[in-house]
Amino acid sequence: MKYIQSLQNPQVKQWKKLLTKKERDRSGTFLVEGYHLVEEALKHGEEVLEIIASEKVGVPPRLDVGSIPVTLVTEEISNSLSDTEAPQGIYAVCRQITREDVLQDAKSFLLIDAAQDPGNLGTMIRTADAAGIDAVIVGPGSVDIFNSKVLRSAQGSHFHLPIVRGDLHECIGKLKERMIPVYGTALEGASLYTDLSVGDSFALIVGNEGNGVDKDLLAHTTANLYIPIYGKSESLNVAVATGILLYYLKK
Repeated sequence: MKYIQSLQNPQVKQWKKLLTKKERDRSGTFLVEGYHLVEEALKHGEEVLEIIASEKVGVPPRLDVGSIPVTLVTEEISNSLSDTEAPQGIYAVCRQITREDVLQDAKSFLLIDAAQDPGNLGTMIRTADAAGIDAVIVGPGSVDIFNSKVLRSAQGSHFHLPIVRGDLHECIGKLKERMIPVYGTALEGASLYTDLSVGDSFALIVGNEGNGVDKDLLAHTTANLYIPIYGKSESLNVAVATGILLYYLKK
C-alpha cells in the first residue's frame, strides 16, 4: 500500500487531471468518488484500476478491494480530488469500457440527443437502468457521460449497463435494419404515448432540455410521442418525461 503526502506528486497531478474531459478521453479512464460509487465499481472489479483513500478514512472492511492497488493520501490531497462540499475521502480510478457491439446485441435502447445538464443525464441513465433498458447511447452535444455530476446522479448505473457515445443518425439506421422501432419525443405531429402498442424491442429518443430532439432525427423515427400536460406548466423535465415513457414502453 502506497502513501502519498505531497500535492506535487506526479500521481496526484494525474488524478486531478481526470476531473477534465480531455484527460478522461485521452487516458480512457475516469474517477468515481464516495462509498456507494466505489462499492458499485468494485462489484465489477475488472473496471477498477486503483483505489485512493484519505488516511483519515482508509478502506472500510465492507469494500472488497481484492488485489486492486490502494493508495493512502493526506486529507488535503483527498479534498483536492473532490468537487463536492462534503468529500467522503474515497475514490476509484476506473477504466472506460467500450462496447462496439451494443447495437447488434441489445433489444431496448435509450438514445439521448444533446442533453446538457449533468443531473438530467445522470438521472436518465439511472432511470434506464431501473427500467431494465439494455443500453444507453448518448449523442453529440451532450455533457460528458463521465462528468462527476453525471456519475453521482447515475448512482452506479455506469457499471450496470452499456453507456456509449454514438452518432444517433447512424444508430437509427442500424436499429431499423434490425426491425427495431424507434420512437422520438415531440410536441407537434406526435401521438399520445398511451396509444402505442410496443413489443420487447424498441428505442426511445429524448432530447435537449430547451430544444427537444433534433428535427432531423425526428424525421427518421418510426413514430413520435408526446405526454399530455394537464396543468399550467409548459413542459416536463426531460428526465421525468424519460421515466414516464420508458416505464410505459417496458410494461
